[in-house]
Amino acid sequence: MADNTDLPISGPTRTEDLEPQYTGCHMHSENELFCVGSDGDEVQVLNPDAEDTASGTYSEAQPTSTSPSGENCHFHAGVEHCVGEGQSENGGEPKSCTRVDRNYNIPLRIGLLFVVLVTSAIGVFTPILATSFFKVTEQSIFFVILKQFGAGVVVSTAFIHLFTHANLMFGDPCVGTLQYEATTAAIFTAGLFLSFLLEYLGIRFVLWRNGKNTTAVDGENPAQVSNTKGPSEIANSGTTIDAVSHDSGHGHAVGKVYEDLGVMVLEAGMIFHSIIIGLTLVVAGDSFFLTLFAVIVFHQMFEGIALGTCIAGIPKEHASLIKRLLMGLAYALVTPVGMAIGIGVIKTYNGSDKATLIAFGTLDSFSAGILTWVGLVEMIARDWMAGPLLTAGPLKTSIAMTSLVAGLALMSLLGKWA
Repeated sequence: MADNTDLPISGPTRTEDLEPQYTGCHMHSENELFCVGSDGDEVQVLNPDAEDTASGTYSEAQPTSTSPSGENCHFHAGVEHCVGEGQSENGGEPKSCTRVDRNYNIPLRIGLLFVVLVTSAIGVFTPILATSFFKVTEQSIFFVILKQFGAGVVVSTAFIHLFTHANLMFGDPCVGTLQYEATTAAIFTAGLFLSFLLEYLGIRFVLWRNGKNTTAVDGENPAQVSNTKGPSEIANSGTTIDAVSHDSGHGHAVGKVYEDLGVMVLEAGMIFHSIIIGLTLVVAGDSFFLTLFAVIVFHQMFEGIALGTCIAGIPKEHASLIKRLLMGLAYALVTPVGMAIGIGVIKTYNGSDKATLIAFGTLDSFSAGILTWVGLVEMIARDWMAGPLLTAGPLKTSIAMTSLVAGLALMSLLGKWA
């Protein structure tokens, strides 16, 4: 099929179809007809209005996995999306929902799995090791740059990558018409609310437990009780959790739970979608795999920096170095695990399957809600509205803001390809 030989068609007319092995025929421009051959490759067939119509033949161009002129092709969840000029993502020609066989270089994918592992580890472990073995504190300019860059990465990931991709999954023609058009936003809201609820209930539990402990020692050490605030006093005084954490030993436990919950919620959101990232990376065809791989490497490194700064920000007395390293290791491993799963199912995976699209859309939108809560509330609002950056000097504030915008911009740019 690659030698440009003529493909005989038995007695075609302008209104007749091509032979059965050629399906999905569509026009890419006024005079360019493309069809999908039996091997799954897209081939160009000369327009029936061309000179050779009278002879009853159509000349076939060499099959190619790249997009025709004027189209932008990329992969979402292992499904190739080709968008022509003036078309939206869901506004193109009708698509087939059957599995398409593509070329897959398995040894290359196995080798690059370890590259993703190393780059993810570099991103997440750099802040942890810097604060553990060097004189780097949360107030140092190096840590501020990394943390604010990470905050921008988290917010951009939530909206540009996860929420957008979830919309594409639920809007895919293979899913059909949704009975509830706001499905993506509804699942996003659920992730956002559950993140808030988890942290709120965790803090209330610690305050309740501390209140019981305070009552138990009432008759034993009145001096200590007089300096300890109960949950109702904390609520009525307007004292923040961070402030309470420095007022008493009980409040210190509250601060520990607040820090730990925030990091665990962030890591949970990242783990959910990092598995999907690894799986969908390896099932992309060879024509786009290396481009997508380069984007994912930066994506995972940037997210690793974001998570690593949050882990490093946990007070050392609340989390040992071993615990921090294990938290970082969980993130570094999850994308390679997703890639390994993808390699295992690469011969049977169908990214256009309705159940697959719904599952990925649900996980992406739910993770988007989690990361939105963590990025906006735990990271940006906490540092800028109720943290050290509220009263920082002009130079430090400018550097922090530049880092925040850089994280937003770079991660948004990567959204063009992944």
